[in-house]
Amino acid sequence: MKLYNTLTAGSEAFVPQGDVVALYVCGITPYSPAHVGHAMRAVVFDVLRRYLEYRGHAVRHIENFTDIDDKMIDGAARAGVSVSDLAEANISSYLSEMDDLNVLRAHEYPRATGEIAKIVEMIEGLVSSGHAYSAAGDVYFRVRADDDYGKLSHRDIDRLLSGARVSVSEEKEDALDFALWKSQKPGEPAWESPWGPGRPGWHIECSAMALEYLGETIDIHGGGQDLVFPHHENEVAQSESYTGRVPFARHWVHNGLVRLGDDKMSKSLGNMVTIGQALSEHSSDALRLFFLSSHYRSPLTYTEESVEAQERAAARLRSAAAAAGQAGSGELDASGHRSRFEEAMDDDLSTPQALAALFDLAREIHRARDEGQGASAAGAVLRELSAVLGLTLQPRGTAGDAAPFIDLLVDTRRLLRSAKNFELADGIRDRLAGLGVQLEDGPEGTVWKRR
Repeated sequence: MKLYNTLTAGSEAFVPQGDVVALYVCGITPYSPAHVGHAMRAVVFDVLRRYLEYRGHAVRHIENFTDIDDKMIDGAARAGVSVSDLAEANISSYLSEMDDLNVLRAHEYPRATGEIAKIVEMIEGLVSSGHAYSAAGDVYFRVRADDDYGKLSHRDIDRLLSGARVSVSEEKEDALDFALWKSQKPGEPAWESPWGPGRPGWHIECSAMALEYLGETIDIHGGGQDLVFPHHENEVAQSESYTGRVPFARHWVHNGLVRLGDDKMSKSLGNMVTIGQALSEHSSDALRLFFLSSHYRSPLTYTEESVEAQERAAARLRSAAAAAGQAGSGELDASGHRSRFEEAMDDDLSTPQALAALFDLAREIHRARDEGQGASAAGAVLRELSAVLGLTLQPRGTAGDAAPFIDLLVDTRRLLRSAKNFELADGIRDRLAGLGVQLEDGPEGTVWKRR
């Protein structure tokens, strides 16, 4: 299996360092509901984890919550609630939405506020080694003390300018230095530290959590491409400076961003479709197919029409899985489709090609059924590989135990049409339509969906 590594800007063979793959993924800052861009990140790393497990690896998956930072404080003030209450509400919603998206739960969800002791310990170590310094109650990391700063984002430190993402402060020795600890301002939550009451900076929390839950060197560190600089660049610098171990992460995997119109989907820009909104209109399978129909490192533009098209695609897979249960002579061989799927996924999670293998298998299952050939084993392969991609093959808005009965009616209608009993066949179609189930006949068979 090969994965693209942001650190080396190339695709590399993935070989875990031990018996368990250590996977750390940057989670949300829960100051408002999560959006579809967060859903894409979650699905990408869910599929990575599922495929690693399919390949026989044990995985330990950690995902953090940044439950204290400037955005959390500002969001709580606007909502008139405490920072902790705001975090709790949005984290609860996020986890519920992840369940609805069929995203496997991480093994641990550490929060910044629960890791203060480890964060302080790490900052103390960086100060002692000269990689950080205190100033007026704040603590900053000395960027120029790290000889290879910029290696992850492939930036020349001498060309980095202060700007929107590089804060300038009179207390800093250098404009590029970033905060590890922020002194308390009036009304802000704070924790005690050797430098006075305050709170952690954004970047230090992830380093502390990765070290605490996965060790000094992890196999895969993931997140969106917008985190490469400065967040992940700073993580590399402070982590390796603290431990003296290189590398901090052996593979850096970053997913592309979801756009809405001409801009990236962003809570801070107010340019977003929330996960809850998307799930109210579309099935989890359609959303997952939308994300996976392009390579994970490519940008995506979210439109209702694009996701609705994937709803129809999901119905084709679901129909094939149902059709595969029909008895027949002989048995369809799906080994070639499995090999194609694995070859695609081994090539830097090439999900578009993996999906092509699944849809070709679905078409073959329909053909086998129409020719009276058995396809139960092929159907099992289709369901197994679909599950690797996190697809449920269940329609939106339909209880799981109702789907087999609808599939049975669709198959009965097919037999009636074959016998040229069109009156009864049309009656089944019309009765299902009255129940909100729409049938669509096509060259690959009949699929159904909820209207």
